Amino acid sequence: MRLFDEAKSAGHNTAIVDYMHCNIISEKKKPVVYYNGQYLQFIDAIIPRIGAIFTFYGAALIRQFEMQNIPTIVSSQALLRARDKLHCLQVLTCEDVGMPKTYFTHYFYNIDEIITAVGGFPFVMKQLEGTQGNGVFLIKDRKHASEIINIHQSANKKFIIQEFIAESQGADIRAFVVGDKVVAAMKRQAKEGDFRSNLHQGGKGEKIQLSEEEQQTAVKSAQAMGLAVAGVDMLQSKRGPLVIEVNASPGLEGIEKTTNINIAKLIIKHLEKTT
Repeated sequence: MRLFDEAKSAGHNTAIVDYMHCNIISEKKKPVVYYNGQYLQFIDAIIPRIGAIFTFYGAALIRQFEMQNIPTIVSSQALLRARDKLHCLQVLTCEDVGMPKTYFTHYFYNIDEIITAVGGFPFVMKQLEGTQGNGVFLIKDRKHASEIINIHQSANKKFIIQEFIAESQGADIRAFVVGDKVVAAMKRQAKEGDFRSNLHQGGKGEKIQLSEEEQQTAVKSAQAMGLAVAGVDMLQSKRGPLVIEVNASPGLEGIEKTTNINIAKLIIKHLEKTT
């Protein structure tokens, strides 16, 4: 609604389309999207806001618009890359970007090797499909590690294992990137007794001024993922900023309230310049 309101205020003829009610119709030289009994036509640009559990369908729908040469602020491929935490980190590995050491395998019989590889206890386990702090676990001993790994394997859930950055003290940074710069940033602190700083998990946010290195890391990460708009999550560590996630559809409510910056307006302005 914030994006809708700012687009209307800027004088654009704007509509909200429920992507889960859209139908993709493909035939020879005619890729179209069908919605509420009619084809979606005369569109100058789209701003996808795709929920995590509907990533596959959302990406397919964005692709249908791309095939019609309709500009989108989030490409289908960028959405898919960002939503897969492992793929995201693999892309960033090729960039000059710091990140926690990460381990991924299907072979968990040598658990001691895994524990050693990520620096021992405690370490962090993350579901590849998790969002808003869900599916993230702090593993403190070998028994706990075996239990969580076995549960996830039984449920056929994929996950990564990362080193725990103790000096971050339960806090991370959300840097909101639009175009080639960070337009807003906040520090999120986990509630007492938790290590997850997500606002949806009870974390509290405060406005923060990023260092030059943190700003460069955020912008470089977003660009590496092919995202014009992104929420880049980082940990502050002794070895500099460490990227833990790049979000393709970052929420606006928390960071706009925390920083008092009209991010939605900046996104609309960016879209106007690039279409």
